[in-house]
Amino acid sequence: MPTKTRVLRVRDFRLLLVGTIAGTLGVQMQETAVGWELYERTHNTFALGFVGLVALLPIIALTLPAGHAVDSLDRRRILIAAQATFAVAWIGLAAVSFWHRPLWMLYACILLGGVARAYQGPVRSALLPSLVSSDLLADAITWQAGAWQLAAVVGPAVAGSIIGVTKSAVPVYLAATAGALVFLGAAVLLRFRVTERRSTALTVRELVAGVRFVWRARLILATLTLDLFAVILGGATTLMPVYAKDILHVGPVGLGWMEAAPSAGAILTAIALATRPPMRRAGRTLLWSVAGFGAATLVFGVSRSFLLSMVMLAIIGATDMVSVVVRSTLVPLITPDAMRGRVGAINSLFIGTSNQLGGFESGTVAYYLGPVVSVVAGAIGTIVVVGGIAWAWPELRRLGPLTAEAVGPPDRTPVD
Repeated sequence: MPTKTRVLRVRDFRLLLVGTIAGTLGVQMQETAVGWELYERTHNTFALGFVGLVALLPIIALTLPAGHAVDSLDRRRILIAAQATFAVAWIGLAAVSFWHRPLWMLYACILLGGVARAYQGPVRSALLPSLVSSDLLADAITWQAGAWQLAAVVGPAVAGSIIGVTKSAVPVYLAATAGALVFLGAAVLLRFRVTERRSTALTVRELVAGVRFVWRARLILATLTLDLFAVILGGATTLMPVYAKDILHVGPVGLGWMEAAPSAGAILTAIALATRPPMRRAGRTLLWSVAGFGAATLVFGVSRSFLLSMVMLAIIGATDMVSVVVRSTLVPLITPDAMRGRVGAINSLFIGTSNQLGGFESGTVAYYLGPVVSVVAGAIGTIVVVGGIAWAWPELRRLGPLTAEAVGPPDRTPVD
């Protein structure tokens, strides 16, 4: 068996991979159905925008408590509880849709799903290093990220097809519930090695321990900062509907292809990473990939060719996948097991808020200065940020292979 597929022989990783695919399919299908149903019922774009805010609020409010829980309690049970919460939320959506109940009930179900997301992010990132050995961690993360992208492409397409045939969101919500239950079943079957953890009281000092650790772990801080500003400034995907309708003139069908292009690029990159030797200079690879992300965004911003725009969107997804793999591998290698929940929670918060802030930044600049200026200025800002971070964190430039030996043992520096 090729080296890169050795990780698939690990039973617990296979279970987590299957659960990730099923759960992500469910979440993506639910998001598509909610958007369709809300617009059908309200014909109000604000109702659509409000979904993102409702889903984000629990993540912001519960990030620190969730990280503390993951580091103090049984991680497998937290994952099970998160999937059960997803299932209840999606069943609730099906009931609200079937009986045509008031919209506040629909938003309440989305809020409950946001609570599950707040715990699922840190617990999944903390669990993975317990399922595979450190030399297989980068491969495991590559497979996980590729599976997520595949589900992100298939989920909306399946949901749209179901809605097109049934003219109802209810079957989609039920399918999403089934996805959460499959993930729950996979979590129940996990038999990973349990690390002895210290149960601590929920104090302010314990809650912010992850923040202090990230602040002192310079490589983690560098990668999170790089990702944060790249996503905030390089938010071209937020304006794809404008480009599809007013600039490229390809309509809703073209928009569908445009939305799939980044995930297609990411999937191809995941396959390439899973079949090639490990990165020898991960730090420089990360910096060049984010710079490539900015350059592709810049070309997309000025393009008037649909084919060229599709290629640039695929490159945006490909370079982002490289960034995800490097960051997601580096963080658990540096972080001791007792801190992985809290550090993973900070990582999830950075990702969640950067996506939302990036959409807000792109939309606001486009409103005042136009979509092309918004995308081009953001792309240039991304490239400038890469140069600034490469200068401010030289240790990131010098980072070699993503292995425990190259990175060093987990940082044991006290955070008090």
